[in-house]
Amino acid sequence: MIEMTPVAAEKLRELRGTDPSRAFLRMYVAGRSCCSYQFGLAFDASPDEKDTVSDVSGIPLAVDPVSQPYADGAIIDFVEGPEGTGFLVKNPTLGGGCACGGGRG
Repeated sequence: MIEMTPVAAEKLRELRGTDPSRAFLRMYVAGRSCCSYQFGLAFDASPDEKDTVSDVSGIPLAVDPVSQPYADGAIIDFVEGPEGTGFLVKNPTLGGGCACGGGRG
């Protein structure tokens, strides 16, 4: 199960608007650092046949089969701060953490 904060859901609804090319939010594993998995988010017109599709806080979310095991348990948030503004995806169920001290995930 993937969760979304109310702030993230509101911002995504605003960005999505009524544009049919933004019908679905796609979440995917974009890579892996030494400390954690990095997730990407993008709008898409439709899910692929093999995607897992769910409604998360009123946002249709598609996740491909390769990313699904890593996405399960993730929390999508929207943050504003001195380090920047944007969406942040964390998955505390993946464990994360490493010896380099950069275990933000």
